[in-house]
Amino acid sequence: MKVNITKDGKKESYNIINSWEDVSLESWATLIANAAGAKNKAEEAIASITALSDMPEKLVKELNIEDVSKLMKLLADIQARANSNLQNKITVNEIEYGFHPNLEEITLGEWADIESCIQDGLQANMHRIMAVLYRPIVETKGNFYTIEKYDVDSKRIREQEFKDMAAEQVQSALVFFWTFVRKLSKILPLFLTMKLREATA
Repeated sequence: MKVNITKDGKKESYNIINSWEDVSLESWATLIANAAGAKNKAEEAIASITALSDMPEKLVKELNIEDVSKLMKLLADIQARANSNLQNKITVNEIEYGFHPNLEEITLGEWADIESCIQDGLQANMHRIMAVLYRPIVETKGNFYTIEKYDVDSKRIREQEFKDMAAEQVQSALVFFWTFVRKLSKILPLFLTMKLREATA
C-alpha cells in the first residue's frame, strides 16, 4: 500500500507492506535481528519501518513522532491480521511442501539439526529450521500426505529456497513447533534414560 509523507512542503509516496504475506522469511529475520539489537523503542521503530517499507532510513529518522506513531500502528494492525494457524501445506517457488506430519516421529538427526540451528541463533537460522520441518510432498490422499525422507543434502538446497517463504508461514510453524519442543524437552531425557536402561539390562 502507498503512504504519503510530506517533507519540506513536498509530498512523496512510499510503499509499505499490505499484509504479513508480503514479508519474506529473510526480511523477517533481518527485522527481528535489528529490533533485538535496538537500544530503545525509537531504534526499534526505525528498524521496523525501514524493513517493512521502501523508505530510506535517513527519511525514517526525519519523520515526526505523529507520523511514526501512525506507521507503527498500521504495521501492528497488519501483523495482528496475520493468519496464526499452522499451514500444513505451503508453496514456495512453485513447489508444494508439507509440514512434518508427525513430530512425535522426528528422528534424532532431524532433532540434532534443529537444535544446532537454535544454538547458532534462531533469527539467522529460521530458514534452516523450516527446511527440516517442511519437505516436498511425495504423496497425497485426502487430508493426508507423506513428505520426502529427511536428507541433509536436499535440506541444504531447501534452505536457500526457504528464504523466500512468507513470514506468516514461518510464524505459524514456529508457534506450533515451540509448543511441541516444550513437551519434548521434558519427555526426551526420560525416554532416552529408559531406552539406555533397556539396552544395558
